[in-house]
Amino acid sequence: MTHADEYRSRLMSAGDAVRGLQPGALMAMGMATAEPPALLGALADLAEKGDIDDIKLWYFHSMDHAAETVLRPDLLGRIRPRCMFLSAIERKLLGAQKPGTKSPVEFVPVAFSDSPRLFEKEVSLDLFVTTVSPMDKHGWFTFGTSNDYSTAAARNAKKLVVEVNPYMPRVFGASLLHVSEVDAIVENTMPIVEVQAPETSLEEAQVAAIIADMIDDRACLQMGIGALPGAVCALLRDRRDMGIHTELMTPALAGLIQCGAVSNQAKTTYRGRSVFTFAMGDRPFYDFLDDNPAMHSAPVNIVNDPRHIAKNRNVVSVNATLQIDLGGACNSEHLMGRQYSGSGGQLDFVRGATASKGGKSIIACQSTARNGTVSRIVPRLDGPVTTPRNDTHIVVTEYGSVDLKGKSLNQRAEALIGLAHPKFRDELANGL
Repeated sequence: MTHADEYRSRLMSAGDAVRGLQPGALMAMGMATAEPPALLGALADLAEKGDIDDIKLWYFHSMDHAAETVLRPDLLGRIRPRCMFLSAIERKLLGAQKPGTKSPVEFVPVAFSDSPRLFEKEVSLDLFVTTVSPMDKHGWFTFGTSNDYSTAAARNAKKLVVEVNPYMPRVFGASLLHVSEVDAIVENTMPIVEVQAPETSLEEAQVAAIIADMIDDRACLQMGIGALPGAVCALLRDRRDMGIHTELMTPALAGLIQCGAVSNQAKTTYRGRSVFTFAMGDRPFYDFLDDNPAMHSAPVNIVNDPRHIAKNRNVVSVNATLQIDLGGACNSEHLMGRQYSGSGGQLDFVRGATASKGGKSIIACQSTARNGTVSRIVPRLDGPVTTPRNDTHIVVTEYGSVDLKGKSLNQRAEALIGLAHPKFRDELANGL
């Protein structure tokens, strides 16, 4: 058969593509902007009718399509989330949980970089569903905005169903999927989810200015999610020959490529290309990614491997945290007694940047939370340790920065108290 014949032979409705899941089946879905709306809608319809039950659904970072379908509160008895990174959707579900009832969402602690191995060795998936870009004349789709764990899940699931969407950008790199690897194809034409950059607060702008002063020409950037990384990028437009090796590709980073601040010519690995594992942004950003040979998508176990990160010189990693204790340990995932997000790739980039020659790992946060009523610099963390104190390098708040490497516990405590809001400094000092 020709590639077009293979494609047509696998083409079917969304309902037919996902039918037949047995009770207790394990499935996963593409994360973030790769959520497949038609397939998730079909699964929700089957659950509503009682045609599927006790389905374990594995994923990172859900968005609106999942919230409106497979993560609907009324379906969570039949579809049981196994979430590895909570978003606002899971937080809302958990917030509505009644005392004494079973949790509607099971959180699975796992490093983002380890999720491909999870689907290769630990979780035997019956089904994987995701959105892909249209097939080319040679029979190849691409995973588009979400490579991450998708390549491993797609090739290890017993059944692979793809939702082909012409709005999904065609992305270069290790992102190819051949039609012969696919069991079923569903077509759906609709814009993929757009994510707008949040507003930057005064404190975040102050933190961004401090961080930007630490970033020189030829630095290799990794930026986390949120307003702060975007604010940092906005201050780097006069730099030259910077590179990008990042977990998340964003419009802010793309802007540095477009203005000429990023050339990727000083990188050791993937020279001339910006490396990422997933992407979120607006429509112009997706158009920038589409068919762009300077963009290199790779699985998260490659992108987030500290050994690969450290091969580049002058890596600067910028990530946010929720709390820092006086020894330098960071809690970036637990808030108000509940799991808030997940560990993601923070520790991998902390270690990779620190091991890079000339590299800097920067953990940043505003000094306070809850409208200034709570200090983010604390004597003891309220949740798990996302980045251990042994690994924390540079910490930044709006009150300055400190390099913790080589400092004793007492020196660290004194330095971090100096980064706390002034109204909490005496209290923190008295607790030593």
